[in-house]
Amino acid sequence: MKPINELLNLTGKIAIVTGGAKGIGKGIVARLAEAGAQVLIADMDEAASQETAQELNTKGYKVAAIKTDVSNESEVQAMLESCKQQFGGLDILVNNAGIFPPKPLAQMDEADFEKVMHVNLRSCFLTTKHAPEIMKERGGGRIINITSIDALHPSMIGLAHYDASKHGMWGFTKNSALELSQHKIWVNAIAPGGIVTPGVQAMQGAGPQADADTAKKQVEAFMAKIPMHRMGEPDEIGTVALFLASDMSNYMTGSQIVVDGGALLS
Repeated sequence: MKPINELLNLTGKIAIVTGGAKGIGKGIVARLAEAGAQVLIADMDEAASQETAQELNTKGYKVAAIKTDVSNESEVQAMLESCKQQFGGLDILVNNAGIFPPKPLAQMDEADFEKVMHVNLRSCFLTTKHAPEIMKERGGGRIINITSIDALHPSMIGLAHYDASKHGMWGFTKNSALELSQHKIWVNAIAPGGIVTPGVQAMQGAGPQADADTAKKQVEAFMAKIPMHRMGEPDEIGTVALFLASDMSNYMTGSQIVVDGGALLS
């Protein structure tokens, strides 16, 4: 039986976190790096990615960044090749990149729907298609998909496209877990509830005042239903990601961990 400090030790492991520059992604990057993993941040926001990498490297961690549109197959392949060249392989992939621009169905056009599906779901397919080939070279790996409680139950009006993408991610997680288990690649998901991130804060204040007020009221109504009476912090997703990336979760694949302060109880 391994002692706890060994179970959580990721020294020698190599990870990619998509959307890792800010918010939940940054919380995940920080915990994986603290546990000893070398981490590549893949994000469209190059400046924020470099800033996060520099911040963590000053603490003695090993973090790099690459600008990546994870909905583009050639850029996903370039991201994986960069990781292999810089660090030597890949053991842990966290599919965290996602967007959630609220819009009622009557106002939603095809481009709105497709953008959310491409960033949230298509990216998960592309990374999971290509990453296992590198993981197999190292004897297996871990894939962690960041879904949402919206993969199980809608949280508010205006997120039909987002909810469709997150339900899709959960279904994709289960089937890819089934297929990749033969290669010792475990695929699991984390379903966050309301987390304090720049994206959530922007949603409350973006757009025309009437839309911003509506979004703010929806977030406040959602918060009122949380039994813990607060929003979560990015680090509270980061610690669960560390659990799934470590030997603490060795007998888990095709599972989804809900981290929502009890929101789905109401």
